[in-house]
Amino acid sequence: MKLAGMTASVAGRYAQSRLKEAFQPKDDAQAARLDAYRKSGERIAETLGELKGAAMKIGQMASIGSDILPKELSDALTKLQKEAPPMPYEVIAEQIERELGSPPERLFDAFDETPFASASIGQVHRATTDDGRDVVVKVQYPGVDGSVDSDLAHLKMALRASGLVNKVHRRGLTRVFEELRQRLHEELDYTLEADNVRQFRAFHAEQPYIVVPDVVGERSSKRVLTLTYEWGDAIVDLDAKGYDQATRDALGTHMFQMVASQIFVHRAVQADPNPANFACRPDGTIVLYDFGCVQRISDEVMDPYTRLVQASWVEDYAAAEQCLVELGVRNEDGPPVETSFYKGWRDLFLEPFAQPVAYPFAEARLQQRAMKLMPDAMRRANSFQPPHKLVFIDRALGGAYGNVRTIGARVPVQQLVHDYISLPTPTPSFT
Repeated sequence: MKLAGMTASVAGRYAQSRLKEAFQPKDDAQAARLDAYRKSGERIAETLGELKGAAMKIGQMASIGSDILPKELSDALTKLQKEAPPMPYEVIAEQIERELGSPPERLFDAFDETPFASASIGQVHRATTDDGRDVVVKVQYPGVDGSVDSDLAHLKMALRASGLVNKVHRRGLTRVFEELRQRLHEELDYTLEADNVRQFRAFHAEQPYIVVPDVVGERSSKRVLTLTYEWGDAIVDLDAKGYDQATRDALGTHMFQMVASQIFVHRAVQADPNPANFACRPDGTIVLYDFGCVQRISDEVMDPYTRLVQASWVEDYAAAEQCLVELGVRNEDGPPVETSFYKGWRDLFLEPFAQPVAYPFAEARLQQRAMKLMPDAMRRANSFQPPHKLVFIDRALGGAYGNVRTIGARVPVQQLVHDYISLPTPTPSFT
């Protein structure tokens, strides 16, 4: 009912704004349209924030994907990244008993009724096993897995009804939502997440600066996941904890190596970069907590993606455009795109690579500069389409940028990138 009411509200606002435009001067009409878009974005974000489960999770995913949704919506959705209010303990205890056959007090030597953390689709409790291991127990809220498809359908309908995505090709939007649907169904199956945890422990076994918890299989199921507890300081608490610059630089370097190795070596990336899914230790170690959303990368994507970076590096824009076609980003039926447009985005995205010295992420303003390029990009909307093949790769990279910036690290990106992609030397100009 909330989602249906949201759709009716934004549809009505859009129809009203279009009617007013017919009787307003051009500048006034454009201002009114932008105000209607902003209010619709706020209404959608407010409704998703009131709901648990898939609806809120979709909003959290979308808030990171600013390349998929318009600014009016992605800005409003950023508020959903905060921790969600918890469910009552009785609900959690009943879910554990349904899944594992006994209440928490029989399954664990100790179980903290106060949640350690809470999120959109479940919450986490600290506990101790009979053999003395400190663990965290992740419990999915009842009924969440049954609402994914309907929640997605409502959100897609609301986006279309609001006018917010009129410039986005419907086919591209449908493909993006299909990617979201697949990842959400995977994320709601904790047996798959347990397999992901085991796999990523193996991936990072030779990187001692990356810590991944271990699965406690005998206390896990499709909707309950028990992992060993791995301590660490929250990324947002480093100032209060007194982390010095050298430690921050090590943390940022290790996070970059972690994401790059996942994408270019293991072809599977942890694609939920919410800061709450990471923790830091004073020795430069990164602790990685959540593996519900993992994107596997096929050769069909990896090959043109790598070539796109290489072609952009040497400013071979014809080759770069062909890679965008292969990745489903460039719409071949759309108008041609001039080299100057590509160069603006290339200089922005590859800026951290361009410096032979450590790049100061704390001083970076890439997002602000990207917003200045967006109006020009919107004028070329018919030449591009939502990059459904890259949604979660871009999400992981964008989240890593934000997390390293929050850490305040200086990272030798150019040196590190050569470990994963062969780039010609010397470094080309970035102007």
